[in-house]
Amino acid sequence: MPETEPGLASCFGYGSLIWKPPPEHVVSSRIGRIRGYVRRFAQSSSDHRGTPQHPGRVVTLVETTTWRALCTSGDEPDALATHEDCWGVIYYFDPIHSVSVRSYMDHREKDGYTLQPVQVVCPTSSGDEIVETMCYVGLPANPSFVGPAPLHALANHIAHSKGPSGRNDQYLFALERAIS
Repeated sequence: MPETEPGLASCFGYGSLIWKPPPEHVVSSRIGRIRGYVRRFAQSSSDHRGTPQHPGRVVTLVETTTWRALCTSGDEPDALATHEDCWGVIYYFDPIHSVSVRSYMDHREKDGYTLQPVQVVCPTSSGDEIVETMCYVGLPANPSFVGPAPLHALANHIAHSKGPSGRNDQYLFALERAIS
């Protein structure tokens, strides 16, 4: 009997997934954070917020130590490099639809993202709870990872990029609203 594609029971979102989860099958969600990672505009986007000729920039998670090693003076203000928690949302999906959710998410995150397990710290009334879930991450070895850039160059790039999912600055503003 052929193997079926594994499903996706839950997923941690730290970028557009925060404000735009899969359109169906979310049964619950909870806020949490990943320790030791930073959210950075270090992933190019030629399929959503840019084009192959002019890729936009979207966020990915990068281990804090890796990010510090990649940064050179002028890449970003020191205050941004010291924050070591990335807040986001865990979405839980209806198990009956886990395979279709996985297919949808794999297509949505196809431009260089890898699905990997993560531990998310979720606050509860009795203290923090560690939750195991999955997360799409644009690892530094993928071809769409572009790393750090001086803040003024990054802002200019985002301001002038547009793709099938809309203007790149709309993504930035939606992310800012979602995490503030």
